Amino acid sequence: MIRLLAIAAGLALIPAPAAAQGPDWAHAHRVEVKLSNFDFTPSALHLHAGQPVVLHLVNTSSGGHDFTAPRFFAAAQVRPQDRGAVDEGSVEVGKGRAVDIALVPKAGRYPLKCSHAFHKTFGMSGSILVD
Repeated sequence: MIRLLAIAAGLALIPAPAAAQGPDWAHAHRVEVKLSNFDFTPSALHLHAGQPVVLHLVNTSSGGHDFTAPRFFAAAQVRPQDRGAVDEGSVEVGKGRAVDIALVPKAGRYPLKCSHAFHKTFGMSGSILVD
């Protein structure tokens, strides 16, 4: 019994693997997406599954836009402090503003759009490929 307790005590001192501690946000790849009048630049994002990334969303237009990808955000592991900025799969980015969302994406192909009235109809849509 004493031997078993000694082994258990020794195991408690072994540090947890890095994956168990969560993503290393300080070294996350940064991807800038510009939101302009009826356009995302780039409109096709290519990310890597399981790799932390910071989406730097920049609205360069004179009006508001959003980055709407409900299935993408639902599948991803969003950094806790950024979860409040993602509302039902959408991130609002006011004119002249920028928003950073850090996350770990899950493999898949996801549609992207601006959900403001008629913005998708005018061409503000794209895709996110995570492999």
